[in-house]
Amino acid sequence: MLNISNLSKSFGLRTLFSGLSLSVGGRDRVAVLGPNGCGKTTLFEIIAGNIAPDEGVITRQRGMTVGYLKQDVEPFSNKLLLEEIIGSCEKTGALKARIDAIVLKLEGTLDEAEKSSLLDELGDLQHRFELLGGNDIEHHAKVILCGLGFSEKDFLRPLNSLSGGWLMRASLARLLAINPDLLLLDEPTNHLDLESCIWFENYLMRYEGAVLLTSHDRSFLNKVTNKILAIENGKPVCFNGNYNGYIEMRQKEAEKLEAAAQRQEKKIAKEMEFIERFRYKATKARQVQSRLKMLAKVERIEVPRMTKKVNFSFAEPQPGGREVTTLKNIHKSYGETAVYSGIELIIERGDKIALVGPNGAGKTTLLKILAGVLPFERGERVLGYKVETAYYAQHQLELLNPANDLLSELRRVSAEPSDRQLRSLLGAFLFVGDDVYKTVSVLSGGEKARLAIAKMLLKPANFILMDEPTNHLDIASREVLTDALEEYSGTLCFITHDRLLINQVANKIIEVKNGNIKIYLGDYDYYTEKRAENEAAPIFSSGSKPKSSSEDIKQRKHKEARLRNDYFRRSNPLKDEIEKTEEEISRLEEEKGYIEALYADETKCNDGAAMVEVTTRHQQVLGRIKALEARWEQLSMQDEKMRQELAEALRSLND
Repeated sequence: MLNISNLSKSFGLRTLFSGLSLSVGGRDRVAVLGPNGCGKTTLFEIIAGNIAPDEGVITRQRGMTVGYLKQDVEPFSNKLLLEEIIGSCEKTGALKARIDAIVLKLEGTLDEAEKSSLLDELGDLQHRFELLGGNDIEHHAKVILCGLGFSEKDFLRPLNSLSGGWLMRASLARLLAINPDLLLLDEPTNHLDLESCIWFENYLMRYEGAVLLTSHDRSFLNKVTNKILAIENGKPVCFNGNYNGYIEMRQKEAEKLEAAAQRQEKKIAKEMEFIERFRYKATKARQVQSRLKMLAKVERIEVPRMTKKVNFSFAEPQPGGREVTTLKNIHKSYGETAVYSGIELIIERGDKIALVGPNGAGKTTLLKILAGVLPFERGERVLGYKVETAYYAQHQLELLNPANDLLSELRRVSAEPSDRQLRSLLGAFLFVGDDVYKTVSVLSGGEKARLAIAKMLLKPANFILMDEPTNHLDIASREVLTDALEEYSGTLCFITHDRLLINQVANKIIEVKNGNIKIYLGDYDYYTEKRAENEAAPIFSSGSKPKSSSEDIKQRKHKEARLRNDYFRRSNPLKDEIEKTEEEISRLEEEKGYIEALYADETKCNDGAAMVEVTTRHQQVLGRIKALEARWEQLSMQDEKMRQELAEALRSLND
């Protein structure tokens, strides 16, 4: 279908790629990989015919159609959404016009030969029209729009009323409706939520044409692609398989190259030892010169840089209360649209929660309420004892000072760490060498996102909330973020469409849907498994009998009740002691503040006996607070352990 031979492209003195060759078959799914700026988008522009290569040839199958989704929003007409998507189907539109013309012509007077020829053409055109879904193009357009997250009420919205993210979805919908032979997709999942992303990857797996795509979503790449084209240091690397297969192959190659490089270094060292030993000995001069010439011709083996694990020790957040945040009877609306009507939620210390659900369900609204940055009409948000929150959203990037270099920007958070420690942190987030002296103003969107996250983790709060932290991050940066969040010992609540991040970090999933929340104790795989079971559960008529008997259900409920009763019997005394300890610490904190205020009282300062008494009491209060805080932490850890044991027991019972 498409053949690329020996393609090269440079801008000024910089070569993006050279010697790039690729063959794309009719059902190939090719992922184009490489760091930001390596030339992936340029390659797509060349294939689409928008840019000319410096060298090389591209051969397309005759009559092949190409659809290209760019990262930037293209201009739209002022048509209604559904009208635009249906009207974009040029193939079916042209076929329909020709079919109508032939039918009209057949109604006239024709000789037998001409009539026979037109009937043959009509049959062929109608067959092609049906294959393209022409008889049901409106239904097909609605299926695509719904799959990409649009609701039926959106079908009649003017395109100029949509935001940038929704316009990108409309661009993708228009492209899928056109149904080209070759799809070029440049970061198609950037503006999709999790539900839409899953629908889209299933759609691509059934797509009849070929697909070339770039994406930073590792799950998406593994599910969809069967061929990899990686651009590494300007050189193309081809691999038949998905993303994981490619990474394994490159890892094995890197290990072989590293071993070969070590052998080469030993050989060079041995030769250099001979040269240094006999450099000034006349009888060995010819041999020395021969070996020097040989070393000059040696091509050094370069080991490709692989993504490294985070090796920075992040600051330990101070422990907070067992119940980090509690939402009680929360009501939230936007105008006349009610998002939540009385939801209840408790987030406990150590939870790492992923919020999932369809677009528009209220995930970001819930996250903002939890973070305390969004007001609500009714209800109560209670922050736990000694809980400090940090909220990350895309607007955090705008709070970076453009004039600062990276080290100075980190110093805004804390002046305590040394330059070496700050360099170590920045290195963990892929800023190496002189990168630390770059100013914020020259950073890309992905680099700013990494810097903003590094700032949060330099002096972390004990409750972090993050809204789409992987936006703008390439694959290497996503792996760094995953490592950092896995290591983070505080409480975390986040939204992302990166399923690998959810699976590796989350220990609890909260599904947000239709104004309700449902909690799943486990990772994303456990959530999808349970959701699939619920969706596949048979609906029984009044006369049929379910697989699980009422006796089985009754026994399971009795076991659940016993487990919960045992947990409450053991944990209630702990909770009472924790509450009393917190109250006593609060009382002593007030007394400490009162005593410290006395130090500023001149009349007390002049009274030696009184000051001795005040100082003695101050030391007693400080010692008591320290002891109580240690006891509180010990009790909280015991309660946390019992809670986890209960969760695991309930999960095992229901599996």
